[in-house]
Order: sequence, then C-alpha cells, then structure tokens
Amino acid sequence: MIVDAHVHVAHLARLKVPWEQWIGPAGDTDAWAAAYDSEGAAIPEKVSGLFAAAGVDRVLLFCEYSPKATGWQTIEDMLPLVDADAERFRIVANVNPHVHHPVGREVDRQLDLGAVALKVHPVHAGIAPNDPQLYPAYARCVERGVPVIVHTGPSTFPGATARYGDPVILDDVLRDFPDLTLVLAHGGRGWSYDAAASLALTRENVWLDLAGLPPRKLPGYYERFGFDRVAAKSVFGTDAPSADPARNIAAIRELGLGDELTAGVLGEHARRVYPGLDTPPHRV
Repeated sequence: MIVDAHVHVAHLARLKVPWEQWIGPAGDTDAWAAAYDSEGAAIPEKVSGLFAAAGVDRVLLFCEYSPKATGWQTIEDMLPLVDADAERFRIVANVNPHVHHPVGREVDRQLDLGAVALKVHPVHAGIAPNDPQLYPAYARCVERGVPVIVHTGPSTFPGATARYGDPVILDDVLRDFPDLTLVLAHGGRGWSYDAAASLALTRENVWLDLAGLPPRKLPGYYERFGFDRVAAKSVFGTDAPSADPARNIAAIRELGLGDELTAGVLGEHARRVYPGLDTPPHRV
C-alpha cells in the first residue's frame, strides 16, 4: 500500500494566497486546474483519479483554519471527497485557538466527522505548539488514540510566524503528554532538520513526514544521522498539489533503501502511525 500522508485540496474561493503561489513551481498546474469546478470546489472524482493514476492507495486530506496566512480549508470541504472515494481518502482535522473555542470541543466535532488525525499549524495559526491553549486538543487526541501532526520548519506564505516551527518547542508537549503520538510535518524543513531527526530517533512515539522535501535531497538533509536511520521513522507525503506524487514515489524508490525500508516509508509506517487508514471512514 502506498500512502500520501500530507495533501492539501483547498477550496480555491477560500484561499488567501494566489493559486500560482499555492501550487508552486513543482505542481502540475494543468492537471490540478482541471480538477476544480467553476466555483473553485474540488471535483471529487477527478481528484481521486489524479491519485489513482499516481499509484497512491490512501490519501490524508488536510483541512486548515489559518486566516492570517493561507485562508480556510474547512473539514466540510473534505467530506465530498471521502463520500466519493471512501477507500482512498481520509481527513486530518485542524484547530486554531484564535478561531475555535473551546478547542477540545472542536477536536471532538472534527473527529466525529471522520478525521483520523489532528494537525496543528503553529506557523500559520500564530501560536506556539506548547501554548496551553492547545493542551485540551492534545488531551483529547490522547484519550481518543489519535495522532497529532505539527508543522515544523518555516513557511514562505505571508503572515506566517517562522519561529513557532522550531521542533525543540515540542519537547514540552512530549513531556506533558508522554502517550501522544506526534508527527513532525516536513521533517523540520529548512533550518531544523537536525532537531526534528533527533526527536524522532530518541522518542518512540515521534515520527517525521517528508512532505515538501525533494526525495533526492533527503540523504543530504539528514546526513548527520544517516538517512537509513531517519527513514525508519519517516512517512511519505507530498504536500500535493505542490508536488507530483508519481515523481516523488519513483524518487523514493531510487534512494537505495532496500525493499523493506522503502515499503515502510511509502506506506507501512503510515499504517502504524494512523490506524484509521485501515478502517472505513466513520462519521458520527
């Protein structure tokens, strides 16, 4: 099974940034433009077809409530995709204490709509990941056995607060929630690869996702630790539509990791981290 564990299918009418900036230079602009209707809503069958053509069996769709940075990708926008292809698609919830109150109640609402994980985006939301306002969200995820994904590294989008992407800040969260499964999105992209890798290699319940990172450069990014060791704690993700899943899958296979570790990165590790990938979506 191949899992793309990091995908943003935005509603174009609710994006705060231009489409060209959102998809970036590595995205397939023409293919993705054809997957939207005239109102800016994703066409579920066409989005599913893009991932099917790339050989992706499961996709984690991220919603995001970041009015300071990228705009709104609501969980309700994700539901039609799951309804159209419940085998392929799963949802990742998102909370922002500047938008949601009480935070714990909103986590429950989104998990009850079928989300299999929660993402916190400190850089776009403008709040440190160890802020006490987020602690009710972490507590609910521990109680419900749901992993938490946290953006690490900076962001190029206007309105982002890069310092909140420092993985070191998450040491407080791991201390206060020792049973929380934590995924460091983008693997510490930019100036914090070492800190992210160190956390993943020293904490059993910490993983990296490789979204937004060119696969051929991964051995260099994590050279200090040995990429084989880091890959054993990593899950594949593309940050689509800003990357081509088929191209990135091929590039991972060319890294010489061996069959077992390659299969782990491309899907089996994600199945360990996200149990909801192997069960049908359930909406309360």
